[in-house]
This record gives sequence, structure tokens and C-alpha cells, in this order.
Amino acid sequence: MEFAHLPEHVRKVLTETGAFQEGHFKLSSGLHSRGYLQCALILQHPATAAMIAEDLALRFRDKKPDVVLSPALGGIILGHELARALGCRGIFAERKDGEMLLRRGFYLKPGEKVLLAEDVVTTGGSVQELRRIVDEKQAVVVGYTAVCDRSSGRFAPIEKLDPWITLSIETFEQDKCPLCAEGVPMDKPGSRWQ
Repeated sequence: MEFAHLPEHVRKVLTETGAFQEGHFKLSSGLHSRGYLQCALILQHPATAAMIAEDLALRFRDKKPDVVLSPALGGIILGHELARALGCRGIFAERKDGEMLLRRGFYLKPGEKVLLAEDVVTTGGSVQELRRIVDEKQAVVVGYTAVCDRSSGRFAPIEKLDPWITLSIETFEQDKCPLCAEGVPMDKPGSRWQ
């Protein structure tokens, strides 16, 4: 994967953490890919997580979010750091019986402004599930963010998606995956497959 288009400090983070991996991966979306960005390897470093969150907070400060909502498991650290940087609450939704829900006493009030934060956006499925929660609670989405957008434009919400980085990494439907056809062993690193 070529990272020449990325700023030097971003390339340094990806290289030093070993977060970008190559192989045959089944993503949380169900798609297959030759590349995987393991954001946990980036976010395990508190100073790096804080730096990314501060950068993203600058982009959304004018929206004045009341809450940052992220999906468990991958979005929790970014969501928490982003809420800290924005001076608002940080909550997460998690799956129970396959459905994304607010649990643990987390809540959204009608009219609250919500920023949705994810580690990696591929299809936008998880943040769309969060959007459903926000709509049900009559709160208001003010934007979407992520450490990485690898959706190649497939996820284009009305409210802005403003990620820390954008990577173009080819994905394949399972039945059209050349890596499966070649018999390349598959890794399933996403939390949905654990």
C-alpha cells in the first residue's frame, strides 16, 4: 500500500505502530480485502489517540456537539478522546442479539447534538446503526468522523464525514474475492467475528 499522499506525521504513525497490515482479511462489513488498518495499534498509544482526537475536534468544534457516540468496540477509544477534546459527553453503543443499542445507563435527550465517531468506515454500516439510535431518541446528528475512511465514497452521508485519514483499499464481495479463489488463508480481525 502506498502512503505517499498522506502527510508525513500520518505516515510515521502508520509505520511505527504497524497498524496497516497486508494479507487476506474479512472485514466487519463482510467484505474481503488485501489490506487492513488495525486502529487499535494506533489508539493503544494515549498520546497518539489524543493527537488524532484534537485534530478531529478542531474540525467539529463549530458544530458544538453535546455528545460523541461511537460503536463498541473499535470506536470507544476515539469517541472518548474526542469527547474529552470537545468538552462533551462520550458514550458508546454495543450489540445485543445482533442489534446496536445504548446500554449501561447511556442516553440521548431529544434535541441533543451528536457527533458519530468510528475507528474505520468501510461501508458505513455501524455508524448508520448509530444514526438509527440518534433518530429514535430524537437527537440530531451534526457529523461523522473516523480515524480512517476506506469507503471509497460508498458512504457519503448528508452530514459531513471528516476522517483523520482516507485510504483507498480495494474490497471484494466474498463470492468475487480473488484471494479466496487463490486459496489465500483469511484473517478475521474485526470485533464482529471474535
